[in-house]
Amino acid sequence: MHLPRIELPFRTGIPEIDRSAPSAPAATPHKSTGEVAVEAARSKLGSDYVFGSAGPDAFDCSGLVQWSYDQAGVEVPRTSYSQLAAGTPVAIDDLQPGDMVSFYGGGHSALYAGDGQVIHAATEGVGVTMSPISQMPVTGACRF
Repeated sequence: MHLPRIELPFRTGIPEIDRSAPSAPAATPHKSTGEVAVEAARSKLGSDYVFGSAGPDAFDCSGLVQWSYDQAGVEVPRTSYSQLAAGTPVAIDDLQPGDMVSFYGGGHSALYAGDGQVIHAATEGVGVTMSPISQMPVTGACRF
């Protein structure tokens, strides 16, 4: 048996039915671990450089990388040399935000921020800053 289709008029003013109700909000894009680490490092721009410090108020270069990744829930080694050895090697042409970039033969660590820029704890008097990656001699890069 097939019943005929019946169109019912839409009734307005009924509280249970609201065709103008907003739809569910769009899902926020998922951030990569590296992006979270970069956001953490970016929040420390202007912080002091202090040799041997790993935050939260002062940093040396590897301390900033370690602290930033800790904010993203990832443990990384404490020293620049250990950080480069621990990550998965990445070609400079394939850098993504959050990749650790090593300079000066492995003695200086920074986080790639995108657009050819790194965030790093530079030196005393400069502190945590953003610099062009081309400003220092690159040794290698890795991803955690």
